[in-house]
Amino acid sequence: MHELLPLDPVRFTRELCEIESTTYNEGQVGDFLADFLAARGWTVEKMPVPQPEESAGKGARWNVYAGVQGQTPDLVFSTHMDTVPPYIPFSEDAAFIYGRGVSDAKGIIAAQVAAAEALKAAGFRIGLLFVSGEERDSAGAKVANESPKGSRFLINGEPTDNCLALASKGSLRAVFKASGKMAHSAYPELGDSAVHKLVEVLARLLKLDLPVTEDVGPSTLNIGQIHGGHAPNVIADRAEAQVLVRLVGDSEPVRAALIEAAGDRVEVDFTLEIPFVRMRAVDGLPTMIAKFTTDIPQLSNWGEPLLLGPGSIHVAHTPYEKLAKKELKEAIELYIRVAKQLLA
Repeated sequence: MHELLPLDPVRFTRELCEIESTTYNEGQVGDFLADFLAARGWTVEKMPVPQPEESAGKGARWNVYAGVQGQTPDLVFSTHMDTVPPYIPFSEDAAFIYGRGVSDAKGIIAAQVAAAEALKAAGFRIGLLFVSGEERDSAGAKVANESPKGSRFLINGEPTDNCLALASKGSLRAVFKASGKMAHSAYPELGDSAVHKLVEVLARLLKLDLPVTEDVGPSTLNIGQIHGGHAPNVIADRAEAQVLVRLVGDSEPVRAALIEAAGDRVEVDFTLEIPFVRMRAVDGLPTMIAKFTTDIPQLSNWGEPLLLGPGSIHVAHTPYEKLAKKELKEAIELYIRVAKQLLA
């Protein structure tokens, strides 16, 4: 067997980013990763991840696990293969790479693979876990959590500017649904506007005094989507809004506040909860607080979690997603350093 050339993280990121893999369409990038890692001597396992009803017919998808045959890993690197839409083609200049996924999280995949190969060559017991569905509902992480590999530590990759996250906010997603009676808008007394009810409740939500945790910051609320009604001259018989709260502690007081704001005007359905998480520091590494949510709460069987990765969350999910080549290469050394400190 020929000796493998060291991984070029920029080139590998480009190869990953040239495969469109918005959530529910991860099959092709999963196949590519599985074949790539197998060709570099890893023992690869593909874990099927079911498609939800809303995406029926979009093809198979899976998680990809890579390890050493017959070996229990002490530490596993993990991140996600899916991206948010829309797809943005890869490009680069002397200093930066650009495009959908360069920082969230295909550049991270490249850095983790490079670090894992260096650590494996140095005799450390290392695994790699790349999952589907993080950007929607952590479906892949939930599947992976049913088949842990016995690792002591999990280093999850998200854009943290190469700082170690001491905490990660949770998420509470709620749907507010209002019902009414349709009528001609010239005779509002004959109808009952669902839109008006919903708007009243949403105004209350924006005034809520949500929990604050001193060393983490405040809970934040976003009304992300509003749908309802038929036309400007029709009294609306239905309306709904999608709301997301970033949690900094227990969800119960937030749930109670949302229900109280809804009163008897609208129904509230809680559709997703990912808990707030605290994590350890590592000597010598700068730290940050992640205001976003990760797969970590759904990977509880994979060892003590840490959160670390190159790139800025401020440009992830935007048309301006980019990652400095220097930062990508620094992430490889950081991953190696943290792993060695944890396993010393």
